[in-house]
Amino acid sequence: MMATVVAEPLSTWGLALAGSLMLLNGAASLAFRLGLERTLLISSARMVLQLLAVGLVLKLIFDAGSPALTLAAALAMIAVAGFEATANLERPFAGWRGYGLGASLLLLAGLLACVFVATGVMAVKPWYAPQVILPILGMVLGNLLTGVSLVLDTATDVASRERAAIEARLALGETRYGAFDAVRKRALRTGLTPILNAMAAAGVVALPGMMTGQILAGADPLEAAKYQIMILFVIAGSTALAVVGAALGVSVLLTDQRHRLRLDRLRAR
Repeated sequence: MMATVVAEPLSTWGLALAGSLMLLNGAASLAFRLGLERTLLISSARMVLQLLAVGLVLKLIFDAGSPALTLAAALAMIAVAGFEATANLERPFAGWRGYGLGASLLLLAGLLACVFVATGVMAVKPWYAPQVILPILGMVLGNLLTGVSLVLDTATDVASRERAAIEARLALGETRYGAFDAVRKRALRTGLTPILNAMAAAGVVALPGMMTGQILAGADPLEAAKYQIMILFVIAGSTALAVVGAALGVSVLLTDQRHRLRLDRLRAR
C-alpha cells in the first residue's frame, strides 16, 4: 500500500520562493560578464505571464467543453509553434515559404497524433475533449517544433555550404531529391536526435514531465509510467512524420521546377 502524502496547494509564496532560484542564473551572468541579466528577467516574466494566461484560458475552455473552442485553441497553438519553428534559423526563408512549410507540418502531425490518441489509444468520449486534446497537442508540438526547426536549420546550412556539390549533381541530371540526398540524411539525423535521446534517458536519467505530473497528482507510478510510454511513442511517430516532411520540403523550396538550386530564396540575418 502506498503511503499517503498530504501537500498544501501551491501558494503565491511558494511560486516566489521557486522563482528566487533565477537569482543563480543572474549571479552566473554577472560573474562571467555574460550580459544576460535583461534577457533572464524578460524571459522569466514572459514565462510566468504566458503560463498563467494559458491556465486561465484552458480553464474556460475545459468548462465550456466546446469543440469549436478546442479547435480554435489548437489552431492558435499550431500557428505560434509554426512561427517559433522558423524564427531562429541561421538562414531563414524569404517570405512565407518557411513558415508555411513549418506550420503545415505541425498542423498535420499534431492533429493526427491527437486524433490517434483520443480515438484509438485512449478511446476518449467525446474524442474532442479539450482536457485530452490540448495537453497532448502541447506535448507533441513542443517536440515537433524542435525537430522541424533543427531539420530546417541543418538543411539550409548544409545546402549553402555544399552549393557546388549540389549544383554539380543537378547538372549531371539528378533530380532535386537525389541532389539533396546527403543534405536530407544529415538533417534527418539532427532532427530525430532529441526525441531518441529523450526516449533513451527516460526513467534512467530523468522522469519525464507527464509521468512526474501524474505522480505529483497522486496517480499510481506504474499507471503514470504507462501513460508516459504511450506519449513518448506518439511523440516519436509524429516527429518522424514532421521531420521527413521538412527534409523533403526543403528540397522543393530550395529548387525550382527546372531543378535549379535557388539559395536566393534564403535571406541572411
